[in-house]
Amino acid sequence: MGARSRSRAGNPAANQKGAAGTGGHGEAPPPAPLAAAPIGAGREAGREGLPAAPGGGGAALPACPARPPTASPGCPAVRPSGGRAGRAAATPRRGREGGSAEAAAMALVAPETRKFTRALSKPGTAAELRQSVSEVVRGSVLLAKPKLIEPIDYENVIVQRKTQILNDPLREMLLFPYDDFQTALLQRQSRYIRSTVPENAEKEAQSLFVTECIKTYNSDWHIVNYRYEDYSGEFRQLPNKGTKPDKLPVHLYEVDEEADKDEDAASLGSQKGGITKQGWLYKGNMNSAISVTMRSFKRRFFHLIQLGDGSYNLNFYKDEKISKEPKGSIFLDSCMGVVQNNKVRRFAFELKMQDKSSFLLAADSELEMEEWINTLNKILQLNFEAAMQEKRNGESHEDDEQSKLESSSSSFDNYYPEIAKSTREAEIKLKTESRVKLFALDPDAQKLDFSSIEPEVKPFEEKFGKKILVRCNDLSFNLQSCVAENEEGPTTNVEPFFVTLSLFDIKNNRKISADFHVDLNHPSVRHMLSSASQQMMNGSGDSLHRIQDIHETVLQYPKQGIFSVTCPHTDIFLVARIEKVLQGSITHCAEPYMKSSDSSKVAQKVLKNAKQACQRLGQYRMPFAWAARTLFKDASGTLDKSARFSALFRQDSNKLSNEDMLKLLADFRKPEKMAKLPVILGNLDVTIDNVSPDFPNYVNSSYIPMKQFENSTKTLTAFEIEEFVPCIPKCTQPFTIYNNHLYVYPKHLKYDSQKSFAKARNIAVCVEFKDSDEEDSLPLKCIYGRPGGPVFTRSAFAAVLHHHQNPEFYDEIKIELPTQLHEKHHLLFTFYHVSCDNSSKGSTKKKDVVETQVGYSWLPLIKDGRVVTNEQQIPVSANLPSGYLSYQEVGIGKHSGPEIKWVDGGKQLLKISTHLVSTVYTQDQHLHNFFQYCQKTESGARALGTDLVKYLKSLHAMEGHVMIAFLPTVLNQLFRVLTRATQEEVAVNVTRVIIHIVAQCHEEGLDSYLRSYVKYAYKAEPYVASEYKTVHEELTKSMTTILKPSADFLTSNKLLKYSWFFFEVLIKSMAQHLIENSKVKLLRNQRFSASFHHAVETVVNMLMPHITQKYRDNPEASKNANHSLAAFIKRCFTFMDRGFVFKQINNYISCFAPGDPKALFEFKFEFLRVVCNHEHYIPLNLPMPFGKGRVQRYQDLQLDYSLTDEFCKNHFLVGLLLREVGNALQEFRDVRQIAISVLKNLMIKHSFDDRYATRGHQARIAIMYLPLFGLLIENVQRINVKDVSPFPVNPSSNSTKDDAPSLPTASQLVTPQKSGNSLDNNLPKDLFGVISGIASPYTTSTPNINSVRNADSRGSLISTDSGNSLPERHSDKSNSLDKNQQSSTLGSSVVRYDKLDQAEIKSLLMCFLHILRSMSDDALFTYWNKATKSELMDFFTITEVCLHQFQYMGKRYIARNQEGLGSIVHDRKSQTLPVSRNRTGMMHARLQQLSSLDNSLTFNHM
Repeated sequence: MGARSRSRAGNPAANQKGAAGTGGHGEAPPPAPLAAAPIGAGREAGREGLPAAPGGGGAALPACPARPPTASPGCPAVRPSGGRAGRAAATPRRGREGGSAEAAAMALVAPETRKFTRALSKPGTAAELRQSVSEVVRGSVLLAKPKLIEPIDYENVIVQRKTQILNDPLREMLLFPYDDFQTALLQRQSRYIRSTVPENAEKEAQSLFVTECIKTYNSDWHIVNYRYEDYSGEFRQLPNKGTKPDKLPVHLYEVDEEADKDEDAASLGSQKGGITKQGWLYKGNMNSAISVTMRSFKRRFFHLIQLGDGSYNLNFYKDEKISKEPKGSIFLDSCMGVVQNNKVRRFAFELKMQDKSSFLLAADSELEMEEWINTLNKILQLNFEAAMQEKRNGESHEDDEQSKLESSSSSFDNYYPEIAKSTREAEIKLKTESRVKLFALDPDAQKLDFSSIEPEVKPFEEKFGKKILVRCNDLSFNLQSCVAENEEGPTTNVEPFFVTLSLFDIKNNRKISADFHVDLNHPSVRHMLSSASQQMMNGSGDSLHRIQDIHETVLQYPKQGIFSVTCPHTDIFLVARIEKVLQGSITHCAEPYMKSSDSSKVAQKVLKNAKQACQRLGQYRMPFAWAARTLFKDASGTLDKSARFSALFRQDSNKLSNEDMLKLLADFRKPEKMAKLPVILGNLDVTIDNVSPDFPNYVNSSYIPMKQFENSTKTLTAFEIEEFVPCIPKCTQPFTIYNNHLYVYPKHLKYDSQKSFAKARNIAVCVEFKDSDEEDSLPLKCIYGRPGGPVFTRSAFAAVLHHHQNPEFYDEIKIELPTQLHEKHHLLFTFYHVSCDNSSKGSTKKKDVVETQVGYSWLPLIKDGRVVTNEQQIPVSANLPSGYLSYQEVGIGKHSGPEIKWVDGGKQLLKISTHLVSTVYTQDQHLHNFFQYCQKTESGARALGTDLVKYLKSLHAMEGHVMIAFLPTVLNQLFRVLTRATQEEVAVNVTRVIIHIVAQCHEEGLDSYLRSYVKYAYKAEPYVASEYKTVHEELTKSMTTILKPSADFLTSNKLLKYSWFFFEVLIKSMAQHLIENSKVKLLRNQRFSASFHHAVETVVNMLMPHITQKYRDNPEASKNANHSLAAFIKRCFTFMDRGFVFKQINNYISCFAPGDPKALFEFKFEFLRVVCNHEHYIPLNLPMPFGKGRVQRYQDLQLDYSLTDEFCKNHFLVGLLLREVGNALQEFRDVRQIAISVLKNLMIKHSFDDRYATRGHQARIAIMYLPLFGLLIENVQRINVKDVSPFPVNPSSNSTKDDAPSLPTASQLVTPQKSGNSLDNNLPKDLFGVISGIASPYTTSTPNINSVRNADSRGSLISTDSGNSLPERHSDKSNSLDKNQQSSTLGSSVVRYDKLDQAEIKSLLMCFLHILRSMSDDALFTYWNKATKSELMDFFTITEVCLHQFQYMGKRYIARNQEGLGSIVHDRKSQTLPVSRNRTGMMHARLQQLSSLDNSLTFNHM
């Protein structure tokens, strides 16, 4: 709260006792002399409202900011003698030669300060200086804190005045609607034809984490609907604000006609479509005293111009510069005719006027003369026709009016007086209500401002990166032939090939997608494998997840894959690996394909060998070739569609792994490196394209079809390929669907030193997934099959390397994991030696042995409750006894479990790696442990506090991407633990974890997920009073503990910064609690427990010191906390006792005081703005009479025209807002603008609110704002500015605005005389007050200043244009409207007298005019009857200021000001010239009008 003397408000001894800003203990030392003030002292302290005098006493004047002598006024106290306020507190100039001690003191000080001023060089800082001085003075004068006014007990008033409210014709303005809010269940939208969660998954799930994840993906959205929420924002967000207001009719103003004269005539004439002509003529002197001769003709340039009203003038000039003022004008609407007159001069013609005078003009040629005569006669004809039409219209109009008058007076009024009266009233009503709303014309209302619009919150949805459609069209090699035995059929590849596509990211050195397997073989080539395909079935039986809603045949031969890339860039490659049926070494098999000679014989030979291999080894594959292509042109994801696959490079048996592939791709753009690779002659045709949002017929990575899926074999099905998203938070999104895949990668087998098997060279690895280690147990049918085979199989083989004892593998085996994993689930690897030798040597028996088992290895999938992932090295066994999983080493040479024969002494020979892509299993140990402990202790209900706290604290170490991925599940569980916690320490630690999660999301820029969670996913646990507590109460208590000063400041700062989340959860929990427990029907003060009311009050009180004290060190946290608190308080009006909420607002306001730094004023008015934007702000203010009678009519209302305590109590919010605006008007400009903006925007909102569209509604609202009249009258002299530009001007450059002849002279400024004549005693209170625009009411005298203008609002000379002194005005007002109770408008003893900025004045006047226009006639007459004479005069002064402030000054003026050219002072002559000689006598009226304005000061600015 700072060290200001706030607690001593109202102390009568405050003037003599206590140093300003020191807490008021003891006597204050005398103020430092002006000359001794340190340069720059107090600048920073002054901003806090604290003085910066050395020694802690008095107020020292801060040094002037730099400003050149010629700039706009600087510090008034030290300005050179020519300055406007330089002698504000000085005696006349003769005081330098002699006189008072004060004058002498000023003389001593002045030269030094003037020298300093001359040395200043930085312009534009006068306003800052005034603010600094103002703040120092504010610190040195005791500022009384406005007293808080206790609000009414809203709920009691509603009950007590029930009859009055129900009988009120506008009772909807007094009562909240019954159906104000409700909870709803919104069905979760999915892109799939069915749920992604398997049918029996919930029954199978035993783990708490898996169960909660499945609940998350199956649950619908829980939302709270606020019926009138559209009305709870700014006026720009109102539901009907989008409709454009009716345009005002276009009017023509005299000022624009005057401007038209100075415009370029040719362009103007052409714009208006009128007749125009210009040229040189001779003008004769028609003075009657002199006869016209040749010599009397003078050559002039004539310009025919049409005016705005349609009439024409013939202007003449000395030269062709028609932009100047013309030498004279001939008004053609007074011309009777144009005739030729050759008596005096050739080619002459005469213009005969109405007053029998004439003008004689002559041209240079006959042709020119005829042109001028014809043109002028044409104009005369047009004038005549227009006059006749006008006359006819006038006569018919008069006749109509006369007949109407006669009929209405004689018949209608006499016989139907009631009907006549009601008709007139209806006409008046139509006229007033059909007008454009006043605020619709306000520039601020027309501005587009999206700053207050919250981003749209959407439910969680499955998001993808950049989607790429990959179409596999063809794979063809140069070696081709017909494979059919009868040699009838197409020419194709001579053996089957198999393509695997995947994405590699060489920038991040990783594979970023799963494999997409494609079979592009011709059906006749596939037929070569038909017998082998049966072997791939691997037994029968149901798969783990049956394929529903889709024919398996549709999934047999995929050709289209949809890849997704979250972080696209140019170093991502699409890689194709090509395999063939196992035959022998890669080099030997590829050799025929690398020759370009005649290949028909070679093809036949290869075909023959291939047929034998397919029959014998059809299920085994071998690596053959690879190719790659780039994917993106840039990092924004633009596809490189023009790129094609590279040449087909032969696969190197020593460079098979993914790591080797990444190294090859790193050299892909280096031709010299790629040229060394052996090339296979062939072509892979694959195209890529973007995926449209409505792309049909595809299945996801679990083969679940989309909603737009055609279950037909005729249509081509596309397959979504799983993306391996980087494990970083920014690339992660909360999971929304069930997905449970394990990718297995056999990497390397080291078999060169084994002695267990004689032959182990062509090694094949068979991978199976089993749930038992019994001898007869079958592997699970959950491995995704390859093209042409079944969708799911029981086993999968890796590609075989010929004659390699240490083979490398690159295969990826994809497994659909069961919902619930247990300790027996494991991967079984079986190794086979495959015999490739198909020669006829040896016995028949030997030839039949294709594969020989050469070892087993297994990997249990669960370790410490989590799925084993990453790279593992495991031993290989020569045998596989029953119960092999139970084998354990228990010491050197000892073991438990069955006897196992290890290959190569039990060395870890097999290297494998696994990758889990699951939305129901987590790899994070901390998260797993927490859920496991919760499961043991029923979510903490039976937990030991210390253990649970330990697990909660460990959640701070949870990985960021895991936290985001399982966000809804984790938060739901934490809130569940919160409601079941039996110890405060547990609840506080739960809240700390939530704060950590919320902070992490914000720091990663993922706060939208939190908003989605609160709005859609969060659901309070069912409330059972005996067992659990409510989230809103427990969370409020925990927040209070964390906000204590003794708590960890880092955590409390995070809570402040991201407090919106916690308040939103509180709000939703409260809403769900009320509806689900049927408490909505209860009285509001019975809806929530007393403990919860206490908790809310405590959290508000605990939050306030953080907001008011951390605004400098941690501005963002303070600002966010302030806004979040306001939104929470606003929404509490919907659920809680409204009188209680009023008290919380009072608690909030009590933490602020006059003289606060600007940041705190911004906080306070932001709070008021948010709260006052409540959709039922009007009913909250109860715009109804509060008399003593039981039932009162609204007409009997004793209107409040000032902010009495009674008014502020009964109409709490509007009273508070007006008081705060009134106090803010005594602050410096920035604060005033914030306050006025809040008030005006709120009134604009009332004006545009379609719920209160009728005149009756608006009149009732206007009554609430009547005390604004009192506010404006108190500040009338600050508003009374008439000589101003209608455009806001930069305060640093507005020195020209008011440097008019009205600058005060020395004799007009009289220094107040005080006893003692001491410079030290006198200057600080009076002079500084004058400088800063603050006058203190307790000074012994008031300066008598007749006329001082100050344009800058922070500048501050006492300005009382009416001449009334301060005591007189105060004594007059003490007997005015507010006789019974002193007005509480200003809570401060300091009153400012500087002028307001023009923008401020206009905004206040708009509010004034809106109230004036909206209020009923009765209310206005009542006000006039009650007001004193001076108040009435001030009222009409304000009205007069409105006329000046909103005066239309012409298009040219507006254009010039918008261009920054400043105001234009018109030549007096041009203003008094008649516009035209009007046919119907308008000229006289115009002249009268112009002459009446001739003496107006404002005319200079028209």
